[in-house]
Amino acid sequence: MSKNDLKNVSFEKVQLSEGFWKEKLKIHKQAVIPTCIANCETNTERINNFKRAAGKMEGDFQGIYYDDSDVYKALEGIAYSLAVQPDPELEQKADEWIDAIAAAQQEDGYLVCYFIMGVNGEPRWTDMERHEDYCLGHMIEGAIAYKHATGKDKFLQVAIRFADHFADVVGEGKKHWVTGHEELELALVKLYHETGNEKYLHLASWLLEERGHGYGVGNGIWGKADWGPKYAQDDKPVSEMTDIAGHAVRAMYLYCGLCDVAKETGNDSYLNSLNRLWDSTVLRNMYITGGIGSSRDNEGFTADYDLPNDTAYCETCAAVGMALWNNRMNLLHGDGKYADVVEKELYNGALSGVSLDGKKFFYVNPLFSDGTHHRQEWYGTACCPTQLSRFLPSVGGYLYAYDNTGIWVNQYISSTAKLHVDTADVEITQNGNFPWEGKVELSLRLTQEAFFELNLRLPGWCKEYRLSLNGREYLAPYEEKGYLKLYREWSDGDRVVLELSMPVEIVRAHPKVKNDEGMVAVTRGPLVYCAEEIDNQETFDTAVFTPDTTFTPKWEGDLLNGVMTVTAHTKAGELKLIPYYAWDNREASRMKVWIPFEE
Repeated sequence: MSKNDLKNVSFEKVQLSEGFWKEKLKIHKQAVIPTCIANCETNTERINNFKRAAGKMEGDFQGIYYDDSDVYKALEGIAYSLAVQPDPELEQKADEWIDAIAAAQQEDGYLVCYFIMGVNGEPRWTDMERHEDYCLGHMIEGAIAYKHATGKDKFLQVAIRFADHFADVVGEGKKHWVTGHEELELALVKLYHETGNEKYLHLASWLLEERGHGYGVGNGIWGKADWGPKYAQDDKPVSEMTDIAGHAVRAMYLYCGLCDVAKETGNDSYLNSLNRLWDSTVLRNMYITGGIGSSRDNEGFTADYDLPNDTAYCETCAAVGMALWNNRMNLLHGDGKYADVVEKELYNGALSGVSLDGKKFFYVNPLFSDGTHHRQEWYGTACCPTQLSRFLPSVGGYLYAYDNTGIWVNQYISSTAKLHVDTADVEITQNGNFPWEGKVELSLRLTQEAFFELNLRLPGWCKEYRLSLNGREYLAPYEEKGYLKLYREWSDGDRVVLELSMPVEIVRAHPKVKNDEGMVAVTRGPLVYCAEEIDNQETFDTAVFTPDTTFTPKWEGDLLNGVMTVTAHTKAGELKLIPYYAWDNREASRMKVWIPFEE
């Protein structure tokens, strides 16, 4: 079984250059974070719940039992922002939040506001669907991020106390426990890395092994006849899982936890299970945009190839989860097909979840709209806005990986990263105009000459490419598992240029996807395109593609913050297409990804 020792270059060690993603991070700082802060403080009661739980404010609990988690995710997003761009005022705001959180913690370490305040008289740790463990997981992730960003460990100590409390309640010889909404498993592995305490790794492993044995208890999941244990991925032991099922986001977090524990323990049964689940997810249940979860009923899956466009759920959190999981799979296997999925989420499934101004968010990301589906500033269940608040600033962490034999370039984003490989400190810089153009220039600065392998991902969408080294064409490079592999003694100043062909392509769905029968989608490089009626008043309903249809890409700097549009020339007239991530940023309009096609 394949298992690599690849590690990501942390986003704190990657400096993004001007370009597509640097602009997205500016908007994150200017709008996404302030929107999350305002809604956690002023427009909802999320922060006030902690103050009430601590007895420092009058009133009853407001909101939903899992609302604490939104505060923790927003804090994680703030921490990532602070890590790359210090901001004393923003840090002070985070410290105020952390003070409120710490004040609410109980003497035994417990900290979930809903239960501290005794809502409906519900006892702790009895209903596994009530997200107590989920809140703990996001607390751990946020606390570790804040410690790394600021050096302050108050939040981390709160998280450790809560984790220790949980470990006192559940475990071998104690209470059985199945996490109703997975997340804690991967967070415990992070806590193990942060503290060096193996009990957290053992607890993560134990939680994984609790699944599929009939221990699950919860009114909202296990007791609901049409959902049952499968909804929470509790219908069979993790090592026997073959097909993705149930709630999409929960599945993604479970698979991330499986990856993390497998990487630490070398558990081959987990690796086998993950490989089967990946085939099920990507080959039979993923939309062209990278979205997953076709059903609004269970926010997840029904049957293979059931991929409706207008009722597609495709939760933003699930798209982010796909990026988290596939990045981990790439670290396990060193296979570019996983980085391809990460790229698909970066530019389509996840990015569509936030408006161009960073102030509104999609929870659901359909592939067809009648013009009534729009982003909102906030939701009663606000997991998607806060998910994006922590995902966007961490994008730099998906670019590069390394081990003691070489460097992997997984995403083509203008940036500079520092790492150590072989006997040398290496600074790698890449420049380009991705995703609009396919030319990528990479230069290396080394403290001394060193032998190592430079692995350049060859995207699955790329049919032709050119490669040069120090100005001379590099003929017939070795290709393996989706990478161009250049092994040599590298010197300071070496320069590699990779030119990826990026023509407009039409894509057909799998023939078993009946919803897309007789239709095609348009892609260019990593981007999926769609048509909005606002651009196509005359042809939205009448344009049909044929084998003779031609396409013209055009850069339009004054449209949608600057995009490469694609115009299809059809018998009915021109159909203008824009990147899918940019739809619903103007006036209300119908939208579609799949276009009729006649042979």
